[in-house]
Amino acid sequence: MNYNVAVIPGDGIGPEIITEAKKVLDKIGEKYGHKFTYTEVLMGGVSIDATGVPLTEEALETAGKSDSVLLGAVGGKVGQSNWYSLPPHLRPEAGLLAIRKGLGLFANLRPAVLFDELKGACPLKDEIIGDGFDFVVVRELTGGLYFGERKTYEENGLRKAMDTLVYDENEIKRIAKWAFEIAKKRNKKVCSVDKANVIDSSRLWRQVVKEVSADYPEVELSDMLVDNCAMQIVKDPKQFDVILTENMFGDILSDEASMITGSIGMLASASLGDTKLGLYEPSHGSAPDIAGQDKANPIATILSAAMMLRYSFDLEEEADRVEEAVKTVLKKGYRTVDIMSEGKTLVGTKEMGDRITDEI
Repeated sequence: MNYNVAVIPGDGIGPEIITEAKKVLDKIGEKYGHKFTYTEVLMGGVSIDATGVPLTEEALETAGKSDSVLLGAVGGKVGQSNWYSLPPHLRPEAGLLAIRKGLGLFANLRPAVLFDELKGACPLKDEIIGDGFDFVVVRELTGGLYFGERKTYEENGLRKAMDTLVYDENEIKRIAKWAFEIAKKRNKKVCSVDKANVIDSSRLWRQVVKEVSADYPEVELSDMLVDNCAMQIVKDPKQFDVILTENMFGDILSDEASMITGSIGMLASASLGDTKLGLYEPSHGSAPDIAGQDKANPIATILSAAMMLRYSFDLEEEADRVEEAVKTVLKKGYRTVDIMSEGKTLVGTKEMGDRITDEI
């Protein structure tokens, strides 16, 4: 099979980690008889420099015509980049919002997995970690506060700002279905997170999710308030299987979940919609301070590529092969600087990619 992949290297360490992910994909293609054809797309700061905007209509069209999109990272260092003197809608991160909306990618999947080899890097106590944890945050991605009406204005001599949080029942239904479908293939538990004791949109959220659950009798549904969920993630992460939540809550909770795995450099993500087209990217940022120094951890990007194989191309065996290669390299003691510990072997971005490729 031939798969057309739109590749967005982006800014900072993006080009370095994308190179390693492509190396892994090409090895998978060699082993399993697939061909991956890459078309490079500008987005983020590099697009601003070249075109004046973080994502052009042409770039969005190219991404939309591909079979899938693989993204490195976008953005620079706030306060040290001219990009952040621009209006918010012209800054690098605006490209992310635009591509998600433009491609109809309303479901963001962020796995939080503690690898056995990295338990020492987890900030939680051993008695909390136990045998480890493995859950996924399913975040609604194109609604809520980030996409609602907003304005800054003056009233009675006071500066005021307003952001609007709106969800309709169809937006809630479609993301809930993603969560239940994923739970069916895991441990059959969905925890829906909201703020239904205060917010009307959360009360609708809870009601609609319960209605969707009727179609999935084999999946256990529970509800949890977002502040309690934030506490429970660090108190007892093993209790979770699939966490379902809205855009802003999901943004915050998935970042919290990433930190208890030991390193955000290990975590992949997928943004999906109603078709097989998806956007796959590491959960970390562009890390401009280490760009070009062969220090970046490419594992999150490589695992994002594995998610692409699984969700966009239905290549389950190939995805498993990539994930097992990552685990094997970690078991052999190889570490990039962000996950380095005593007694392990320090390697750079390129060597980590090479070793994972060799295991495949």
